[in-house]
Amino acid sequence: MNEAERPLEPLWRGLLFYRVLTLVSTTVVVFVTLDAYASPAGAVAVQAGMAAWTAVLARGYFGGRPRRRLALVDLVVTCGVIATTPLVQSAAQIAADAPVSGSIWTPCAVLACALAAGLRGGLGGAVVLCSVLLAVSARWQDEVGDIQLIVLVAASIGFASTVLRRQAERLRVAVASQAAMAERERLARAVHDGVLQVLGYVHRRGAALGGDAATLAVLAGEQEVALRTLLTTGGAPTDVHGDRDLADALRMLGSARVSVSTPAYAIRMPAHVVEELVAVVGAALANVALHVGPDAAAWVLVEDLGDGVEVSVRDEGPGIPDGRLASAAEQGRLGVSRSMIGRVRDLGGTITCETGPGRGTEWIVRMAREQA
Repeated sequence: MNEAERPLEPLWRGLLFYRVLTLVSTTVVVFVTLDAYASPAGAVAVQAGMAAWTAVLARGYFGGRPRRRLALVDLVVTCGVIATTPLVQSAAQIAADAPVSGSIWTPCAVLACALAAGLRGGLGGAVVLCSVLLAVSARWQDEVGDIQLIVLVAASIGFASTVLRRQAERLRVAVASQAAMAERERLARAVHDGVLQVLGYVHRRGAALGGDAATLAVLAGEQEVALRTLLTTGGAPTDVHGDRDLADALRMLGSARVSVSTPAYAIRMPAHVVEELVAVVGAALANVALHVGPDAAAWVLVEDLGDGVEVSVRDEGPGIPDGRLASAAEQGRLGVSRSMIGRVRDLGGTITCETGPGRGTEWIVRMAREQA
């Protein structure tokens, strides 16, 4: 069960209790006044169908089945019960504006729609039910009060269910964030006393020794910064909708030589898209370190375009000679074509390279939200 649905469990149980209570009430009324019906057998059959459907819902709502789908079917069944009114009631009952088939049992379907789909679901269910109610009523003026009550209750329950879902989601995020923060603090203490101390020592000693040791010092310094960032900010978590924050995930690639600029707000995209875009940017940064130099600076820029995102990776190296990428692909070196171009194309995005002598290299990735 979705954690956001858990606070609604008491309301679903209350709805089931109300449904059973109204079923018993309408059944007693029908059997007491059975002789007044034009089709007593039809009235009994309708009550039997209502009882059977109530039993189905009692099992379905708490059996792990999709509640929105059940609520929609419930609305259809309830409208069918109301539609039997002209078939089972006598002309005298209809002229006297006797309660329609199902009577006070029928609003349960609207309440189920409100609980399952919030305010819109409740109001939509109320409109459908009230339309059928007006269609079978002899004098629609007498139904105005009942219609107003149904719409009011549907709006109230729908709004309450929406608020409860939002509050449950916020509480879940807050608890998860607190737990993650506590875990990061625990790991930070353990890592600081071991790995970070060693990386810091290698960074300082390598810089002092020079030569090949200086290269190791640069790499150790970058890993120290990346590890400290991970411990202090944590990774970009996946929410209940399967989305991650692209900006937060790319900020993890920042280091002493890599500058990452992103919007201050979250850029939510599907988790697998975020993972692939992070891999593309990581491959571009690896190429900078390999072909320009381990201490070469690089800049990552993330822009939210509204209907999509644009991620660019730029360096100030010598640039890529004309035909170099095609030649590398022909020779079997498929790092760029697979790690970068292939990933972006598989996602449905576009990737371009702007390069030239003395102007460095800039990879630009564009991804539309609809494609993502």
